[in-house]
Amino acid sequence: MFFAPNEIKEEITGQSLIYTPKRVLVSKEFTFDAAHHLFRYEGKCKSLHGHTYRLQIAVSGLLDERGMVYDFGDLKAIYKQHLEPQLDHRYLNESLPYMNTTAENMVYWIYKTVEAHLPAKDGLRMERVRLYETPSSYAEFRREWDLE
Repeated sequence: MFFAPNEIKEEITGQSLIYTPKRVLVSKEFTFDAAHHLFRYEGKCKSLHGHTYRLQIAVSGLLDERGMVYDFGDLKAIYKQHLEPQLDHRYLNESLPYMNTTAENMVYWIYKTVEAHLPAKDGLRMERVRLYETPSSYAEFRREWDLE
């Protein structure tokens, strides 16, 4: 049933805001530009080069009193404060912890960084990070692989 804003007489509260008792995944996507080179690699990527990366961060949880798992703005704040300063318009070989800056290494570092900054909210957990180096090539790290 649709109500026009002027027809809503009272605020909806409590359990009426929660439709599903099941876990739900929410994801936010970011882009950043960065340069890097690879060690122990004999292809083109051993030389300094850059990418426009596409990053997807996914968390899951049970709905809170608002009917939300986690605010997209809060996920963006974690990216802006803890990831973007090390990633966007940076030379990754210098700005990240010592590693070969492959998408595979970077995706794990991103996963652990976001996980460390998620609030200890009942049921909220990291699920996956996907990092695209090109429109058709990505690396992914998932929660279940961290439990192995």
